[in-house]
Amino acid sequence: MNIIKAAFISLMLATAISAQAENFTVKGDMASTIHYRLQHQITAGDAMQKLMLSFVVPESFDSPTYKQSITNFKIIFSPQAQEQTTSMDARGNKTILATWHRVPSVIDAVVSFDAQTNTGLRAIETHAPYPLTDVPDHLKVYLQTSEQVQTDAPAIRELAYRLTRDVKTQFDAVQRVVSWVVDHVRYVNPPEQYDALYSLSTGKGNCQNFSHLTAALLRNVGIPVRIVNGVTMNQPFNVVWEKGTLTFKMGQGRHSWVEVWFPDLGWVPYDPQNTQFFVSNRFVRIEVGVDNNETKNDGLVRWAQSAEARNKPRLQESIDARFLTDSTKVMASRQNYGPKNLLLGPNVQAQFKKIESPPPPPPPVIIPPEIKKKLRYEVPFVFGNLVFPENIDFAFPRVTKAKGKGAFEMSRNFLVETAEYVTTNATQYAQVVELTKPATLHKVGLALHKFGGEGWLWVDVFKDDDGRPGEPLCTTQMMSLDDISAKPGYRWVNFAFADKERPVLMPGAYWIALGFSGTPIVNWFYTYGKPVGPVYGTRYKSVFAEGWSGALNYEFNYRVVGMTVK
Repeated sequence: MNIIKAAFISLMLATAISAQAENFTVKGDMASTIHYRLQHQITAGDAMQKLMLSFVVPESFDSPTYKQSITNFKIIFSPQAQEQTTSMDARGNKTILATWHRVPSVIDAVVSFDAQTNTGLRAIETHAPYPLTDVPDHLKVYLQTSEQVQTDAPAIRELAYRLTRDVKTQFDAVQRVVSWVVDHVRYVNPPEQYDALYSLSTGKGNCQNFSHLTAALLRNVGIPVRIVNGVTMNQPFNVVWEKGTLTFKMGQGRHSWVEVWFPDLGWVPYDPQNTQFFVSNRFVRIEVGVDNNETKNDGLVRWAQSAEARNKPRLQESIDARFLTDSTKVMASRQNYGPKNLLLGPNVQAQFKKIESPPPPPPPVIIPPEIKKKLRYEVPFVFGNLVFPENIDFAFPRVTKAKGKGAFEMSRNFLVETAEYVTTNATQYAQVVELTKPATLHKVGLALHKFGGEGWLWVDVFKDDDGRPGEPLCTTQMMSLDDISAKPGYRWVNFAFADKERPVLMPGAYWIALGFSGTPIVNWFYTYGKPVGPVYGTRYKSVFAEGWSGALNYEFNYRVVGMTVK
């Protein structure tokens, strides 16, 4: 027993997920022309007395790394609103407000425009000192605390001081804060709250949480930050580096990020989920403000109805983006310093202290055969990337809020459908599973949505080969596509192993991949970032290629179920 105990002590120490610096310096250019179209269809409730619908007109924008030019903006209401006004708020957002005093049964609103987006990733020089010596009066609103950005909270103040106490330049202060957020906030959608303190105390949230926490930490140390709301497109792009290709992809829909003010550069975009000093040309910027309570006017629905009303209005929203032109060429080199999670940025020439790399991973653990024979699998376990919006119809994602007697609103949310079409004859996808204890697998669940087709599905399990899928190990039983529900939304689809063929796996990395035959149309949901596994733990390859050199910046939602040891 002492030998077994000693082996398991070293096992738990040695099988912690390995980590290394994943700070990439990128260079290149990205340019697109995007035709954007958003459609709102509102089905009115009963006893409605007034309905108001607002949209923000996106403006052209120019920064050292990202530029957008907006043309051909159109907005069409059907039937026409009885009243329509245009106004400009204190943050420079131009808002169109349409009002119906006699509310029709169905209202359609279509917003369209063309966006030319350019991201240039060349060396940038900044001499901004830290702390900043003089912030213009008109920018001081972006230093203030707010309901969702609790700049003056003691926990925010303590962390901000600890991260920036020995820095000399603004760039160093900002990159330390962003690196900390990248490593310490795990993406979940939807979170219970969206404010900075919730993000700090729980270590989780969606894009709003990443933005609010980053803004709170930087504002606390005197650096102006504003929240940006816009949309992202689901067109992927590749970043080439010495070990292959990193493919980046966002969901198509609403997104929140930040802009940081530098006295010698102006406003510079950051997406605290994985980029600093730039956002890609898949972003379109629409509205800015102090937090996401303020930047809510794009797509905001408000109405009044009498007390005897039984039904509230229903909103269906669809976003479509067509790339008229698209050119991307981005190369990256990984640095030996920085966060353990993925962070990309151009070469910034400024004084800064390199964040120390994590220690190298420990050597793999080998359990002697005499110990393997004595292991008893008696403890149920469930492991994986388990959090995703289950059974949600993404065409109807909004929540109604009461705003006083008989008054209500539906503001946009950031619940975006992130999924990959994984039943294609041209590409194969695989997700790593890292086990820290011996286990016997009973089933593998994948977060899937069936859209149609016919055929069979199954899950293959592979050994790990230096961070890529290697030799095949086993396969689950096959499942007919007819046995999977076609109702809207994603849910667990469980693929079982036959009782006599349940694999016994020792601690280490394994890969799961969805196999199929026939013509199924199936999406596999994914989460931004890597909430469970390593940075390169989601792979793809062409069916005609031999190596899995392609890596993805997200993690598929999966769960493995079985029995492990005490």
